[in-house]
Amino acid sequence: MTISITLTDEQEAWLAAQVAGGAFSSIEAAARQVIADRMVEEALDADDLAWAKPLVDEAIAQFERGEFIKLEEHEARTRARLAALGVKWP
Repeated sequence: MTISITLTDEQEAWLAAQVAGGAFSSIEAAARQVIADRMVEEALDADDLAWAKPLVDEAIAQFERGEFIKLEEHEARTRARLAALGVKWP
């Protein structure tokens, strides 16, 4: 497929400078590469948190089993630990 696009003067100047600097062989090659790079970035961003799913699933399972403490208890434990270190908590 062939399409035509209209660039701003600033965009065209940037692409021309990239070609002149040897980063790309043509404005078309530069535009294709910039688009391809953005497509890869989006793909990586979309999958960026996939590693966390098992951790979230385990946390949900722990919650459902009642394996949690309330915020007030957590804060009390934190204050006690800080007090043992000589740090005052508001």
